[in-house]
Amino acid sequence: MKIVIMGCGRVGASLASRLDDEGHEVSVVDIAAASFRRLPEGFPGNLVVGNGVDQDTLREAGIEQADAFVAVTQGDNRNAMAAQVALHLFGVKRSVARIYDPEREKVYMELGLRTVSPTILLSDRLFEAAVNS
Repeated sequence: MKIVIMGCGRVGASLASRLDDEGHEVSVVDIAAASFRRLPEGFPGNLVVGNGVDQDTLREAGIEQADAFVAVTQGDNRNAMAAQVALHLFGVKRSVARIYDPEREKVYMELGLRTVSPTILLSDRLFEAAVNS
């Protein structure tokens, strides 16, 4: 699969590395070139410096051939916007946005956007650890 990831923080870099290890073709977009240092040495993927909401930047990353798009920047709104651009403008069916705010996640989900909320996931795991210890 060809996958475009927006955001090369800890999660984006880890995901990119894992997908590459599994044999997927990975492009990573970040506004700061220094963020790519989080990737393993010799990472073979396409690295694009730019705003992942910008259509030209996404084209440079290969969005037009992408099977999946994942937005994992620190900004809920940027992630949601980029995921919607990938889904609606470029037809990427597997478009996912990380959304920290559980209330925003509900709204985005109601609008048909695929989301993952680390806030909810972590809360659930901590609850299970505390109750089922």
